[in-house]
Amino acid sequence: MPDQLQLFTVFKYIHTTTVLLTIIGFTIRGIWMMRGSPLLDTRASRTFPHVNDTVLLISAVSAAALSGQYPFINIWLTAKVLGLLAYILLGAVALTYGPTRGIRISAYAGALLSFAYVVHVALTKNPFIF
Repeated sequence: MPDQLQLFTVFKYIHTTTVLLTIIGFTIRGIWMMRGSPLLDTRASRTFPHVNDTVLLISAVSAAALSGQYPFINIWLTAKVLGLLAYILLGAVALTYGPTRGIRISAYAGALLSFAYVVHVALTKNPFIF
C-alpha cells in the first residue's frame, strides 16, 4: 500500500500533466476562436476540456488534502483558487459568451494572464507578483 508521500507525488504529477493539457488546449481553442474556425464547435473541442478539468480538480483536491494545505487557510492556495476562478470566467467569455470578437480576444488575453498568475503562485507558493 502506498504511503501518503507516494500518493501525493502521484496526484502532483497527474495535476501537472492536466495543467499542461489545459493550457495547450486553451491556446489551441483561442487560436481557433480568433480565426473563426469551425473546429471550436466540434464535440471533441467541447468535451475534452471538461474531462481534463475534472481530472485536474480531483488531483488538486487530493494533493491538497494529502499535504494538509487548504484554501482560505493557506494564503497562497487561496490566491491560486481566486486566480483559477478569474481564468474560468475570462475563458468562458473568450470562447463562448463574448458578444464581439474584440471582447473575446481581450478576455482570452486576460485568461492567459490569469493562468500565468496561477502557475506563478503554484511554483513560488507566494501570492504576490513582485
